[in-house]
Amino acid sequence: MSAPGTGDVAATFCATLVDTWVAGGLTRAVVAPGSRSTPLALALAADPRVTVSVHHDERSAGFVGLGVGLATGVPAVVLTTSGTAAVEVHPAVVEAHQAGVPLIVCTADRPGHLRDLGAPQTIDQRNLYGVATRAFFDPGVPRGDDASGWRSFATGVWHAAGDPPGPVQVNLAFDEPLVGTAGDLPDGPVPAARPTQPAPSAGDVQRLVDLVAGRRGVIVAGGGVSDPDGVTALAAQLGWPVLADARSGCRIPGATTIAHADALLRHPPFAAWARPEVVVRAGSLLASKVVGAWFDGFAASGGVTQVGVTTTGVRYDPGGSLTEVIAAEPGALAAAVAAGVPAGADPGWLAGWRTADDLAAGVLAGALDRPGDTASCSEPAVARTVARVVGPGAHLVVSSSMPVRDLEWYAEPRNGVVVHANRGANGIDGVVSTALGVALGSGVPVAVLVGDVAMVHDTTALVALNRRGVDLTVVVVDNDGGGIFSFLDQARLLDKGLFEELFGTPHGVDLQAVATAMGLPATTVSSPDDLASVLAERARPGGGASMVVVRTTRADNVAVHQSLHAGVADALAAGGWPE
Repeated sequence: MSAPGTGDVAATFCATLVDTWVAGGLTRAVVAPGSRSTPLALALAADPRVTVSVHHDERSAGFVGLGVGLATGVPAVVLTTSGTAAVEVHPAVVEAHQAGVPLIVCTADRPGHLRDLGAPQTIDQRNLYGVATRAFFDPGVPRGDDASGWRSFATGVWHAAGDPPGPVQVNLAFDEPLVGTAGDLPDGPVPAARPTQPAPSAGDVQRLVDLVAGRRGVIVAGGGVSDPDGVTALAAQLGWPVLADARSGCRIPGATTIAHADALLRHPPFAAWARPEVVVRAGSLLASKVVGAWFDGFAASGGVTQVGVTTTGVRYDPGGSLTEVIAAEPGALAAAVAAGVPAGADPGWLAGWRTADDLAAGVLAGALDRPGDTASCSEPAVARTVARVVGPGAHLVVSSSMPVRDLEWYAEPRNGVVVHANRGANGIDGVVSTALGVALGSGVPVAVLVGDVAMVHDTTALVALNRRGVDLTVVVVDNDGGGIFSFLDQARLLDKGLFEELFGTPHGVDLQAVATAMGLPATTVSSPDDLASVLAERARPGGGASMVVVRTTRADNVAVHQSLHAGVADALAAGGWPE
């Protein structure tokens, strides 16, 4: 019997990779079409345990894979052909690296003997993504005599993407012929079950107990909190407020939840009154520069202990204000501390925060919740409406730039919605593709709130979206340009024409027409009521894929934000924090 040919060896090698990764938990693969990637594409498609989605644009495909990892905590396989196709995945790899999202990027390649000879679609793909990967693998063309090590290789790839979570690159060289028949798969090790979060160490628990007991403090809950109940339990035990980002899962109705920290801390008398003795920063940073500057100011003035708690020990501290970092899942550590620390002794501390936050909430409700008002639809009202209306059990993805800020500053606390944002690198690219990946991975309705420039960045996410079987509602705030720049010094200091050319960057794209051309139902609305009505119809199981466009004006948006901040300041001054 003759030895298997090159195509059959490659087919067997790829089938072994897929079978091993499935044993580790793989359920989804994202494939961008190409020739050189044929052996692995066929192996993924042949395994009924793997759901494959095909995306024409590699950049979009990378973010779809990222979204799957965000929603499930399990890496997806993203497969590209060779050359610049592999380069296109780099932005998603960077985001996965910065945010700690598991991802396996398989870049097909020409055999090594074709490098540096001008062969088409051949570039140096070794360590293509540099330091943005947890590991790089380059096994070379499979030969057959190395089959005994294939499962060990695949197992190493799987573990590298999950400990700690992040992206890996697997550079797979294939020689022609690219189509073959898989033979019997070799034996070998398969990935062990994904480890559960380790319990916090007794030393870390006692360290935090000693720091927080009998002192006034605040907990800041950002992204990366797996157990929000633990954070809430510690806050209740200590009588501390939780400054809660929606991504943390801690932004729920309750006595300790503070939803309007940005507005409160813009008021100097309140910010001075609210100076804590201890700050526990759970997870990643909030979007608010005001909140960040408040904490960083304590480093200069002294007397405030600030502890960061992140699962992998990552230090989120651009202002250099953290005293130390504890590597532990924040919620689990908080729960353990809550069980061992005495109850807080200063009820007035939390009561003051509660009173202030309720005052802010009343101002925002009066300004933004106006049934029947069809005159305008402000961007804070859009974020508030989307967060309120999406159904229980849904996922909400928000873009960086203004949407993530408007959600953090103006949305009401609520239960039952999982919030995601690409805040690893804080870019606006790939947001809709990420939301598509979240929809594919979670299997539940997903809404994504995105600005018009971010939507223009990611229009290829709409290709074939109506045929993917997902319930994904794309809400686009369209102010014809880069709205966030209107809040910066550039808008004040530069000539208006130059500012518009370089920063305002009006694009003039009819996004509803773009969606319609892609086969998606699309609607333009002009009031929060209309937006809520459309979302109630579409952002639900069976609602399918669609787009809702809300047109706003950049100059008006700045004025609305300024008015809301001023209203909260006035309420605080009247409520006991005078200038």
